[in-house]
Amino acid sequence: MSAEPKLTRALASFRYRVASFRVRVTAGPDRGAAVESTRAELTVGTAEGNDLRLTDPSVSRHHCVIESTPAGVRVRDLGSTNGTVVGACRVDSGLLAPGAALALGDTTLVLERASGEITEPVAGEDVFGGFLGASVAIRRLFALLPRLAASDSTVLIEGETGTGKSLLADAIHHQSARAAAPFVVVDCSAIPPTLIESELFGHERGAFTGAHQARAGYFEAASGGTVFLDEIGELPLELQPKLLRVLEERVVRRIGARDPTRVDVRVIAATNRDLRQEVNRGSFRSDLWYRLATVKLTIPPLRDRPEDIPRLVEHFWSELAPDAASHPPRELVERLARLRWPGNVRELRSAVERAILFDDPTAMPDGEHDGDHDGGPDHAHTGPGAPDPSQPFRAAKARATEAWERAYLGALITAHGGNISRAARAARMNRNHLRDLLVRHRIPVTGE
Repeated sequence: MSAEPKLTRALASFRYRVASFRVRVTAGPDRGAAVESTRAELTVGTAEGNDLRLTDPSVSRHHCVIESTPAGVRVRDLGSTNGTVVGACRVDSGLLAPGAALALGDTTLVLERASGEITEPVAGEDVFGGFLGASVAIRRLFALLPRLAASDSTVLIEGETGTGKSLLADAIHHQSARAAAPFVVVDCSAIPPTLIESELFGHERGAFTGAHQARAGYFEAASGGTVFLDEIGELPLELQPKLLRVLEERVVRRIGARDPTRVDVRVIAATNRDLRQEVNRGSFRSDLWYRLATVKLTIPPLRDRPEDIPRLVEHFWSELAPDAASHPPRELVERLARLRWPGNVRELRSAVERAILFDDPTAMPDGEHDGDHDGGPDHAHTGPGAPDPSQPFRAAKARATEAWERAYLGALITAHGGNISRAARAARMNRNHLRDLLVRHRIPVTGE
């Protein structure tokens, strides 16, 4: 018997285990309330649906997330109005020691140990459809997907640009009972706001200037299949109630039509943001968020799962190399495994393709060295370099936008001495949004 089936059985019996914890309210309107974690993630806020729902008006609707990880219990602020304060420091994200006190507006929470542990299944396979990953983080996702694919539940996929959200959505569709029906991809960020309603829901002849004939929208075109709404966070606020109606009633109304049309579709949405932060800012409806997040999947960035890199490099090499029987050079795999990949799997694939093209496993293209750094002003001047026509348009655009954004933010925060409040005023940006971007690009600040 080969070693591979034994390894698969061993992985299948493995379970993800982290310590459980309890959060107790020690000050504020909800003093005395407490909740013990039953999942790795515990949410806190005033909105319905939070694990710990508070009534303190100084607490945001979706204030923070407290998560048990193998490294310890971590808190992450969700762009709240009054922040999450530990000791004398307002934190965006950080590990907490047992007994730590968190100030959320006028409410104080204390983290306590609990006696049990939280366990989650981990799949034995390292592939689901076309999505690959050997890390525990990805195989935790894989353990959920067979049952999820067999259902018609709405799914929200979160993850940074380039992590493979569209690939995961495609895999869910093609493992479902709808696999033979259309999989219609809608990039909400690429459709002009004036056209997006017509594109989604269709229009009747004469409904507006230029509507010379009736046209079905994406939801009707996907009848029997799946609509994948990529970058759902870009959907204009005024259209969100109409999407909510589609999700709740499975009907659409074409522009200019008198009667609605019933549609039989599954909806999968994706975003590179945490939509709870957008709910706090008022740019995303809370009722739509809850309806989309019937099942929420989060794909971690590649830098948090470096053990996936060799498997992905091997896959891309076999897919792209002229000699499919060859394997990637060891020095290339080792080099790529040391980088942080701000562009995630999409950027890694491009690097493998260029290594094959130039037949030099040790040379990295311009800008690839960005992954060696944690970010910050010291390398914020790095630009996207010359356009690479060998890349798909969306990948090239995403990489250029990411590099420009990092450069702008680094220069902005440096010009204002690391003070986020002054920088936000100068850039005419929402302060919380600027802080989120700085955290994402790992650009340090010295003051609020």
